[in-house]
Amino acid sequence: MAGRERGPTRGPGGSLTTRPSGPRSFLLVCSFLITLGSFAVLPYMSVLLHQRLGLGLGTVGVVLAVASLVQFSGGVVGGALARRIGLRATMLVALAVRTAGFAAFVPGLGSPSAAIGALFLVSCGAALYLPANKAYLVEGATEAERPRLLSASGSAFNAGIALGPPAAAPFVLTSPGALFAGVTTLFAVVGLGHALLPAATAAPGASGPRKDEDPAAPAGSPGAGGLPFVVTVLSVYVFMFFQHYLALYAVPRTSASFYGGVLMGYACLLVVAQPLLSKWIAGLSYRRAMRVGFGAMAAGTAVIGAGGRAGIGVGAALICLGEIVLFLKNDLEALARSSAAPAVVFGRQRLAAGIGAFASGVAGGQLYGVAEDLGTARGFWFAVSLQALVLPVLLVPLAGAVRRRYGGSRTRPEKHTAADGGPRRT
Repeated sequence: MAGRERGPTRGPGGSLTTRPSGPRSFLLVCSFLITLGSFAVLPYMSVLLHQRLGLGLGTVGVVLAVASLVQFSGGVVGGALARRIGLRATMLVALAVRTAGFAAFVPGLGSPSAAIGALFLVSCGAALYLPANKAYLVEGATEAERPRLLSASGSAFNAGIALGPPAAAPFVLTSPGALFAGVTTLFAVVGLGHALLPAATAAPGASGPRKDEDPAAPAGSPGAGGLPFVVTVLSVYVFMFFQHYLALYAVPRTSASFYGGVLMGYACLLVVAQPLLSKWIAGLSYRRAMRVGFGAMAAGTAVIGAGGRAGIGVGAALICLGEIVLFLKNDLEALARSSAAPAVVFGRQRLAAGIGAFASGVAGGQLYGVAEDLGTARGFWFAVSLQALVLPVLLVPLAGAVRRRYGGSRTRPEKHTAADGGPRRT
């Protein structure tokens, strides 16, 4: 059954561990395959749209920005759909949409409008899929099992991200039609496998709304998960400066091969370290997790600004630590603080990530441009570091105050920490 774990086994050192059930193991494998197929083509979309289809760089930038916003913010729709038709059915719909999108690229390689339409189909499918995928993994799992399952899911996704671009590089410009046909076939096979999944099994007592849940609350409303929503916005906002602008900074100062090696090492570190640190992260208070996560990102961006190959490498490792801590802890806290269905919670978290990514993209271009005009690109990274330190201190208490002032009657009093104005954990 989807919501159950296999029996306990004796792990290293004699500790008891639980193995993922068959359906969960299948989903983890599919998480890798789906990301492998997606990142075999999506990182090259700017090249295909500009060089092959002749779109201007300004148009390409707008298309990719809107597609990213759809992919993130559409998670709210995915969560609402999962609540209505179920997790397995939502994943099937999402995979059908995404498969159709990749298939549409084959004839769309000769038409800019067809290619853009195909890209938006792929983005819509991704928006619908991820909340249901994560919810299926944690449905019926105990709170103690959630960190391991979510960290394993993150590792599977990041492994696909790491391997997809180099696997597709020889075929992107020489035979893109064959590449898209292969990805379409992969998604069709994965979709057929999802059709064989059993229905997700809810945890005992989780079938209906809790007594303190407001049934009239809209599916997209953060409610009691307001603090994780705000922290997720800030986490992705800071992180995306690194994601978007490291290449612009590092390649001229080192080399493209060095930059590629940094990205590969970053992805490998994520895959290995996230499961190893999941239990420790789950045991941190939210305030301490924010200190560790934002502190690591602040230190990492500052070290990158210090310059040199060593600075870029060490800075990337520190930012990787910040990502591991914040992204996992935000999801765990969002689940723990909300009485909504897990798919709805993950949909809200995707919306928060979309807001953070969009804000970072808007602010980052302006900030980097100013830094270059002043002749100090290093100053960009110090400005990002300062934001990582200051913004959580300013905005997190403000978000807690607003939630208590205007949302107290709609949320339930659970697991408040010193980070959101509640009592300290002892």
